[in-house]
Amino acid sequence: MLAHRTALLATRTLNVSRPMSTAVKSLYKTSAIASGKGRQGTVKHPETGFSSNLALPKSMGGPGNTAASLNPEILFASGYSSCFLGAVHAVAGAKKVKLPADTSVEAEIELKKGDNFDLAAVITLTAKGVDKKVLEDVLAAAHETCPYSRATRGNIEVKVKAVN
Repeated sequence: MLAHRTALLATRTLNVSRPMSTAVKSLYKTSAIASGKGRQGTVKHPETGFSSNLALPKSMGGPGNTAASLNPEILFASGYSSCFLGAVHAVAGAKKVKLPADTSVEAEIELKKGDNFDLAAVITLTAKGVDKKVLEDVLAAAHETCPYSRATRGNIEVKVKAVN
């Protein structure tokens, strides 16, 4: 039964969605191409020439990551942290909150295995010297507006925290 369901899902396009915002104008679209053996292959970006070998982490029996090889969780963490930082700056600007130049966001992405594979994330906003309550307000609002946070909401466990 499970094999039949898996085969069925692999042969049709699923249109599973959640309520979207009222945005209708596409601002940017991109793609990446993975080839080889998935987590032991290559990923390329056709527009920029970016290319990286992929490697299984040591915890999964692979050689681990190097400057020449990444894994999907590293790429996801990079995108999530940079997008979230953009949302932090947008929210802070709207709220007239001055952030220090070294404000940063760390996205810790964890791959978990139970009945299936799942992801979890911990997003840490660090802004030294900013009042804790003010920083937590910026963090909460950024988590509501960041496209990665919106895309993962209800799909994976995401914890957010502020460090001042």
